[in-house]
Amino acid sequence: MRLIKSIPNMLTLGNLYCGFLSVGFAASGQYRNAAILILIGMMLDSMDGRVARMLKVNSPLGKELDSLADIVTFGVAPSFLVYYTYFFQFGLLGLMVAALFPLFGAYRLARFNISSDKTSLNYFIGVPITAAGGILAILTLFGGSIPNIITTVVFTGLCFLMVSRIRIPSFKEIPLPKYGTIVTIFLGCLLFVIYRETHGRFPYLIYIATPLYIAYLLYRFVKGKNKKDID
Repeated sequence: MRLIKSIPNMLTLGNLYCGFLSVGFAASGQYRNAAILILIGMMLDSMDGRVARMLKVNSPLGKELDSLADIVTFGVAPSFLVYYTYFFQFGLLGLMVAALFPLFGAYRLARFNISSDKTSLNYFIGVPITAAGGILAILTLFGGSIPNIITTVVFTGLCFLMVSRIRIPSFKEIPLPKYGTIVTIFLGCLLFVIYRETHGRFPYLIYIATPLYIAYLLYRFVKGKNKKDID
């Protein structure tokens, strides 16, 4: 029973581990692999909360652990990725600018953690750091066909959007069978991108991502079956 309750935290720690690996691969010049690890972190981050609600094991520990993982995987890792791929040519100034992203992200996470539960279920205040970090990872992944000036503008815009007061709709209360279809398609596309970008060069990533995707499909199947039995 204790092992089952720890599953959401294990997914969160997997998210954190992906962030650490991403920083390491970015430092060694393997930028595509670093970006893909951030996307895998997004997959894990999208699962841990739903698994916790499914198992009814939500806890303050899980919430704080999730924030710590997010600041590494979607704050520090993307900022290093952008620095090593573009901002490095500006020297110390480029490093200082890249460091702004996790600072804004940390403030955004802290503000989210102290917000009321009702507010956090209906909408987000500012762009979530998960989405912001994922956007930077995708821009880096396809950086060969995207001008650097666009990356700079998007980077700057995301920094300010994270701490803005703009309300972003939250989909947490949308029933899983409806919203889950969109999530399933997105994760399937993400898995395909991981396979295309790492095939033959970084093969074990697909062996990590595929079981996670299959587990998510099984969860959706069991969830849908249980709902039909209740109806």
